[in-house]
Amino acid sequence: MTDATSPARPALGRTEFIALMAMMVATIAFSVDAMLPALPEIADELTPEAPTLAQFILTSFILGMGVGTLIVGPASDTLGRKPVILAGAALYVAGAIMAYFAPTLELVIVARVLQGLGASGPRVVSLAMIRDLYSGRQMASIVSFVMLIFTLFPAVAPLMGTAIIAGLGWRGIFLAFLLFSVVSVAWLMIRQPETLPPAARRKLSASDLMAGFGEAIRHPQMYLSIIVQGLIFGALFGTISSIQQVFDMTYGRAEGFPVYFFAIAVCAMWAAPTNAKLVLKLGMRPIIRAALAAQVGFASLMLAILLTGILGDAEFWAYFAWSVTCFAMLGFTIGNLNALALEPLGHIAGMASALMGAVATVAGAVIGGTIGQLYDGTVVPLAASVLVLCAAAWLFMRRMPREASDR
Repeated sequence: MTDATSPARPALGRTEFIALMAMMVATIAFSVDAMLPALPEIADELTPEAPTLAQFILTSFILGMGVGTLIVGPASDTLGRKPVILAGAALYVAGAIMAYFAPTLELVIVARVLQGLGASGPRVVSLAMIRDLYSGRQMASIVSFVMLIFTLFPAVAPLMGTAIIAGLGWRGIFLAFLLFSVVSVAWLMIRQPETLPPAARRKLSASDLMAGFGEAIRHPQMYLSIIVQGLIFGALFGTISSIQQVFDMTYGRAEGFPVYFFAIAVCAMWAAPTNAKLVLKLGMRPIIRAALAAQVGFASLMLAILLTGILGDAEFWAYFAWSVTCFAMLGFTIGNLNALALEPLGHIAGMASALMGAVATVAGAVIGGTIGQLYDGTVVPLAASVLVLCAAAWLFMRRMPREASDR
């Protein structure tokens, strides 16, 4: 008999398992990035007097997802992984239907919170499923390949959103969300066996929850990973929240935005497979620190370019290149941080993943939403914010304990 830390390998082959887990996680990318080309139309229709409020359609989803992780993680440790993903998908679909019919921005935002709550199931539980089957650098490698497929959706989602808007209007995007969820969950239910056997499940009680959360949050690899992820997510969500307005209002390239966004994501895709290879040799901590240090340098250079105006009309291409580095940074950090945090906590992987996802995501949403609202027609507030956040993350990473395989 096996336990939650080292159960039998999945019936699926490695490639199909990675693809399935990536599609689960890609629910988030699709739910956020497909909305980007719709923001101007939503603002014109629902909040013409304050167009930046349309950004809350993105951050409300992220906020709901962060809160939902606190529920679905512990629930998956008790009920199993697959039932919790199915319940989350039901909430996600309900939110999509509500948003499709919502007559006001406020109701769309409420529906997006509901969608976020539902998406927390696939997001958190898929990570717990990976931890059920792998650990340490092997887990980091698997998550890196998941991130590779995950990055494809930011590349194509705005293009898909633009096509859907052209045919069905911006509300049609919510129908696409519904279809995506049904297909991905059906794949999981049909093909992937449950990864958490009944013998390894934990009782769900207030005392057990508090003990589990207490054990997780006291571990240095966990709480430092949460802090660093929160700072990185803040930089990412701030970038995503303002990117459509930057292309439109700052550089006058609104019509080409989906294509440019596609190019940014494609150019950043190399990071995940590169990390998957390097992490097996170098370990997780050195790669995370190097990626954060590099981004501090890139953000400093971008800020200098913006403040001096030295590039003139070519400044757009500097912003484009810098955006690629922001997205590439994720491939070298998030998967490694998840693996570091869960390495010593495999026996409570769902709960630990929930705690990490909730705190880091909510913190990132609050930070990113604030950065988005700082938009003043230039990229200066964003570049300065990313610089500060990544510098702080690098300092916290210096305190991260060594992974077990390095001891």
